[in-house]
Amino acid sequence: MQLNAVRAVVTGGVSGLGLAVARHLVAHGGKVSLFDVNDDKGAAAVESLGASNARYFRTDVTDEGSVADNIDAASEFLGGLNVAISCAGILGAGRMLGKDGPMPLKQFAGTVMVNLVGSFNVAKAAAARMQHNEPGDDGERGVIINTASVAAYEGQIGQAAYSASKAGVVGMTLPMARELARFGIRVMTIAPGIFWTPMVDGMPEAVQQSLAASIPFPSRLGKPEEFADLAAYILGNPYLNGETIRLDGATRLAAK
Repeated sequence: MQLNAVRAVVTGGVSGLGLAVARHLVAHGGKVSLFDVNDDKGAAAVESLGASNARYFRTDVTDEGSVADNIDAASEFLGGLNVAISCAGILGAGRMLGKDGPMPLKQFAGTVMVNLVGSFNVAKAAAARMQHNEPGDDGERGVIINTASVAAYEGQIGQAAYSASKAGVVGMTLPMARELARFGIRVMTIAPGIFWTPMVDGMPEAVQQSLAASIPFPSRLGKPEEFADLAAYILGNPYLNGETIRLDGATRLAAK
């Protein structure tokens, strides 16, 4: 798929990894619809990307009806839909047995709802539109890219909910790709390591340096632009399907 032909929905698209993806796609001639829940950042993102290239849709990815309606509206703005990239997510950190007792089940379920169920919700709504696209090269009608995490493989203490949610994203990648193959829709997942995002930017400098030192090479935090580069490469390589790619500088998370 050529990037100038991309008509994409990007969740979590007004900051961090999602915004980096949106910027990359627009810079190469694509159009994007940004799904998020931060209206102020949404307005700022659209202003920076250009109103003819991007539009913001306030979207709770866990709300089935809202996602379906906004996928339809986004497709109308874009003039079609052939890419869905899910970057929306929450950390949901907390120990099973914390200082105040066992983790409330609501906290665990909330993390899984946003990170896993939300990704599935967006993917199935997008696929329902993509299946009707005219096939391109190799019969391709669309591409879905989800975001997992290296924590799906080496979750740290306090990451039971987050790791479970991201492991679920990894786990559904292949069966989704197999099912959607008959429609010409590819499904891929990126599992980033420790990236420079607004969450990390708010940490003390000593913590940032410690995180960077834990990464073998290059010994620094990942750049959102590097995540966007990989997403773009996936879009352009039609033989990538049903796989999760780690993007982590060879880091492996310690227990804590």
